Amino acid sequence: MTATLEPPATKAPKPIMSGHRPAGVQFSVYLGVLLPLLALAVSVPFAWGWGLSWVDVGLFVFFYALSGMGITVSYHRYFTHGSFKAKPWLRIALAIAGSFAVQGPVITWVADHRRHHAFSDRDGDPHSPWAYGTSPMAIARGFWHAHMGWLFERDQTNAERFAPDLLKDKAIKKVNDLFWLWTLLTLTLPALLGGLITWSLWGAVTAFFWAGLVRVCVLHHVTWSVNSICHMIGERPFAARDKSANFWPLAIFSFGEAWHNLHHADPTSARHGVQRGQIDISARTIWLFEKLGWVHDVRWPTPARLERLAAAEGR
Repeated sequence: MTATLEPPATKAPKPIMSGHRPAGVQFSVYLGVLLPLLALAVSVPFAWGWGLSWVDVGLFVFFYALSGMGITVSYHRYFTHGSFKAKPWLRIALAIAGSFAVQGPVITWVADHRRHHAFSDRDGDPHSPWAYGTSPMAIARGFWHAHMGWLFERDQTNAERFAPDLLKDKAIKKVNDLFWLWTLLTLTLPALLGGLITWSLWGAVTAFFWAGLVRVCVLHHVTWSVNSICHMIGERPFAARDKSANFWPLAIFSFGEAWHNLHHADPTSARHGVQRGQIDISARTIWLFEKLGWVHDVRWPTPARLERLAAAEGR
């Protein structure tokens, strides 16, 4: 009797979601989003003739650059897309710098963003502005969802599917688990420095407000604008599978992330601003790290590849 050969079983992909956030985590999301927003709302009357000094401005700029490029260079181009390889000590420093932006632990952020690229502007994308249709009301609802509404949903991206490499990295897992500490430090370090520089309690209070809470809020909305605005309006010179676009007004404040069309056309590229006049501070920072010998195997875009992507968009 001849045995019937069964086809080999195919391993099913891990689910996209891994359940709901615990109540405590969900509460911390609300706190992390709404508290800086409240600080920004009261900042104008607070600064009307008092409450803001050049020390506050300097600390704001320093911590904005540190945490902002912690998102762009670290969380985004390095951990999510592997645009370069870094020395072990820098790898840890990058993960901590990204955590200072208070946009979530590194593994959570990476899992969400890899899921975004896997399903960009389609079902499964955690923050597409096109999730509800194209009518004026649907677009308004989609903008809110893409900008910050999606953060309040309790569904949790499955890190085992989208970030298994980071889950296996003991050092990064430790940084991830200490996210509460980095959040505490990103708010208290400006206050400590402000107090020491001015040698006053009031200097600590204003630094906490401006370089802590307000800085976090401004950076939140710049990052979220890349998710929302840069998938709605702007130029699309390169071929991408979605509606990603370049929106130049955000380029400086986002450290080059607003050159979003090239990023979605070539996600692993270390440079997003590739055309003349497109300032990309994150790419320049990676270039400096490369010159210092801190990073290697940087995936710089080649002229031939850019020509192919541009030609594909023109077809």
